Amino acid sequence: MHYFVYENDKIKPSKNSKVINFGTPKHHWNYFLAIENDLEKLSRYIEFSESNLSTYSIELTHILLSASSEVDVIMKQICLLIHPGSTANNINDYRDLIKPNLESLINEEIHISRFNLNYKPWENWNGDTNPNWWRSYNNVKHQRNNHFNEANLQNTINAVGALLITVVYYYKLAFTREANHEVSFKNTTLQLRPKSNFLSLNENYYNHSLILE
Repeated sequence: MHYFVYENDKIKPSKNSKVINFGTPKHHWNYFLAIENDLEKLSRYIEFSESNLSTYSIELTHILLSASSEVDVIMKQICLLIHPGSTANNINDYRDLIKPNLESLINEEIHISRFNLNYKPWENWNGDTNPNWWRSYNNVKHQRNNHFNEANLQNTINAVGALLITVVYYYKLAFTREANHEVSFKNTTLQLRPKSNFLSLNENYYNHSLILE
């Protein structure tokens, strides 16, 4: 095995090892970090607590729309990685392809440890309905005068959390295809630098060492 240690925002190889640099661009990861940063900044002005989940604002609208739109973009890419030639282009198509092929994504939980908040943004897909935050995104996008209050803290946290799940799964699939063997979540998240500092996934998906077998 070869071990790679993360130090000062760089992957440092151990002796007699070779760093793997995946060629898949990190544009989606960098965009997620920008959205996450906007959400973190907002926590200075709105306390992230159960009693404030219905709070809505222009800035929450901005983050909800940005995160949900990016989910749409990346879901198309995931569907193409699962099924080359896929023509999936809406949330129902994504659900129909993800459920039988990437079931673990549906029950992934996101954490904001700073505020002790935990959500499963995709859990509605255990049935045949789409997430509440996704429906609210479309309501706010297309009928904002009637549904502006749905751009609230709860929907926005779930949308950004769904984006984190989606983007990590996308890179795991992309790296696996590039490497021609299964790439673990730990090795996937180690490649995604700078790391996410506000939201996180299952703690077992993170490691300070990259292990090659």
